[in-house]
Amino acid sequence: MKKLLALVLAAAMALSLVACGAAKPAAESEPASTAESASESAQTEPAAGKHKIGILAPAVTHGWVAAVAYNAELRCKELADQVDYKLYTSTNADEMTAQLDDLKTWGAEAVVAFPQWEGMEVPIKAAIDAGLTIVNFDIAIDAEGVYRVSGDNEDMGVQGAKYIVDKIGKTGNVVILEVPTSGSVSELRKKGFVDTMAEIAPEMKLTTYATKFTREDGLKDFADILTKNKQIDAVYSMDDETSIGVLQAIKEAKRTDIKVVTGGGGCQEYFKLMPEYKDIWVESALYSPAMVKDAVDMALDVLNGKTVEKVKIIPTTIVDRDNCADFLDEKSPY
Repeated sequence: MKKLLALVLAAAMALSLVACGAAKPAAESEPASTAESASESAQTEPAAGKHKIGILAPAVTHGWVAAVAYNAELRCKELADQVDYKLYTSTNADEMTAQLDDLKTWGAEAVVAFPQWEGMEVPIKAAIDAGLTIVNFDIAIDAEGVYRVSGDNEDMGVQGAKYIVDKIGKTGNVVILEVPTSGSVSELRKKGFVDTMAEIAPEMKLTTYATKFTREDGLKDFADILTKNKQIDAVYSMDDETSIGVLQAIKEAKRTDIKVVTGGGGCQEYFKLMPEYKDIWVESALYSPAMVKDAVDMALDVLNGKTVEKVKIIPTTIVDRDNCADFLDEKSPY
């Protein structure tokens, strides 16, 4: 009897252990940070042979800015066999600095940064001193050791002047839409335009007005400009968003005198508008957010020990109705 009781107790204990084991939950993965990309980048250790690259971009203030983060992530995904990545967006320098620290803790070997905020020089230099490779996109800052990829703002103005002269000749009335709040961006684009126009079409009449890099301001400001100028042959606008507003103002005013409207950036909506205008040459000097892909490539090349120039300036490409189909990307947020 005692022997039988012992066997029953042993069986009960065995069943209890099996039940406890079955009830134990599987280990849960830590949730990915809401600020990072939902991808393999959440790994703590990179897969064998992969480099860890961080991406720092501003929060969306403009369609072009949104496309920077989009293209950076797209390139990292294309390099999935070579790269693990984390992507952060920020609204100010303090937030971007904290994110840079997070990337250090994660073990990033390189960071592609779009440091629009003032005050990023010190944290970026500290990261370089700590052994990280830093590649800035678009923005030049005073930090020794930083790499940079950028478009050519002055050349955008040069190409805009050449394009207008090619379409309307060497005389006429041209409105320049500058954006003083954008600092060196507007200054360089205007300089390239004015200097080139003085060289190739000195008889051209240039009139300058201030606006902003938004379609709303383009519409509002150019509607006012149209009432002040009875004859305008071409518009040198520096931004695609501004130009969308300009085109709307022209349409609403039923003006037929304007033969050229330039732009700048890489806005998909603007590209799609180009073929619709048969009597106006709608142009963009491509300053594409897709250039950030080159910044990711540069970071990877440095990590792989390749010889890399500190600064890469990407030449201007002109887009109009003749070639706009080649630059369409249905997935782009810009």
